[in-house]
Amino acid sequence: MGAPVRALLAVLSGLTLAASFKPYDLPALLPVGVAGFALALHGVRIRRGAWIGLLAGAAFMYVHLFWMRSVGYDAWVLLGTLETVFFVPLGATVALVSRLRLWPVFTATLWVGVEVWRSSYPFGGMPWGRLAFATADTPYAAALPYVGATGVSLLVALSGTTLAWALLRFRRAPRAVAVAVVGVGVSIALPNLVPYSATPDGEVTVAAVQGDVPGPGTDILYDHRQVTQNHVDTTIRLAEAADAGEVPRPDLVVWPENATALDPFLDGSLNQEIRTAVAAVDVPILVGAIVDDPRPGKILNQGIVWNPETGAADRYTKRHPVPYGEYIPWRDSNPLTSRFDELARVARDMQAGTRLDPLRIAGIPVADAICFDVAYDEGIYTQLNSGARLLVVQTSNATFSRTSQLDQQFDITRVRAIEAGRHVAVASTNGITGIIAPDGTPTSVLERRTQGYVVETVPLTSDVPPGIRLGPALGLAALIASVLALVWALLSYRRGRTREPETATAPAPAVHEETEERHDRAGR
Repeated sequence: MGAPVRALLAVLSGLTLAASFKPYDLPALLPVGVAGFALALHGVRIRRGAWIGLLAGAAFMYVHLFWMRSVGYDAWVLLGTLETVFFVPLGATVALVSRLRLWPVFTATLWVGVEVWRSSYPFGGMPWGRLAFATADTPYAAALPYVGATGVSLLVALSGTTLAWALLRFRRAPRAVAVAVVGVGVSIALPNLVPYSATPDGEVTVAAVQGDVPGPGTDILYDHRQVTQNHVDTTIRLAEAADAGEVPRPDLVVWPENATALDPFLDGSLNQEIRTAVAAVDVPILVGAIVDDPRPGKILNQGIVWNPETGAADRYTKRHPVPYGEYIPWRDSNPLTSRFDELARVARDMQAGTRLDPLRIAGIPVADAICFDVAYDEGIYTQLNSGARLLVVQTSNATFSRTSQLDQQFDITRVRAIEAGRHVAVASTNGITGIIAPDGTPTSVLERRTQGYVVETVPLTSDVPPGIRLGPALGLAALIASVLALVWALLSYRRGRTREPETATAPAPAVHEETEERHDRAGR
């Protein structure tokens, strides 16, 4: 396979992966995209592997993250470039391990290892584009409670690398190919034959309120007091409907992130509006609020449990503020601060929260995630392991309301519902608000850019799926396996270079099978 063909295949594999996610929504292409990536890299040298990885990553990430243009095209380019960079070492290392006999396994672990890496660093990471996040409507989804999002990403990646291996070997080793394909197929089918089911140990009636954002609907600060008033008014209508028997009376109500953009403990009129809404519905409201931090120039993005009698109680603080959107890294010395007008709007830095215990709302332990928090494992996993029986997501996607970001985040939330084996209540300022069942099915969803509420009585459970406990260990195992594979491949590569003179960068099609055999022998 010549260099131009490999480059084209890399770009097509990246575009195929992007098409697997919303707004294109073709998740069946996930393993095809991984297979194309693996084929483009098979048998090439490390330097060329880095370039192929760059091409595939750019095609994937610039398309997948195109919604970032609503912040600014410069922000889209910066974020897309940062995420593309991770595919450079991925391409180089996949090219290296392609010389080993077990390269399909090692390529899959490297893919997941890089997912874990870019989901954590830098600035807390950016998990968007994890393979598992596109699987809510696929046969892979049934494995989420058993092996978590990391395990499902590994299963998808292994499906793709096995497909690539089968295409290379099916003429020479049809039986081995059949065994491998059947093995992967069984791994996908088994969770569907024995689906996870949690044992209910109670129920709760939960309501999620969507108050909408005035004006263009894309700027939460356009008229932030009206945003709060909208949520108060909608909650009062919810209370009236419950009094009239039109909807079940809720046990708790969830408001979205940024339901108030001012500190309700410092602004008297805002405080009174919240009290009015709580008194009307006469149950606790989880209020999404911006709260002043005691340190000058700092703020907190919080979910505050507001009780009818006692007022504010438990609080959850957003764990993953968005760099350059909600805080400026190294603000005083950062050269980007003076170059981009958008950054001037970030006047105060949002501080990351540290809470890992569930909130107590109406006597129920509840796991909270604010906006992008839903894409990160550790906060949700730890709250569930600490006894959370319900999951809620507070989000404000107003900035992205005309993009596919809303759909992508809602799909991530659906994956979390399946993974956690629990209902999820999602409250958004202007969409997407809804209730999601443990099988990932949205059972109630509001139209975007509308005012309204959803109310459902849902079961509670204390069961913790195995994947919630295994997820962090699987991520660590993928990283360790990747390092071991690289060490093994480097040793084999150096031995091969000592024994053989330099050959062409990529084997010609006529001698490809012979070259693959030599790589296999070197990896033994």
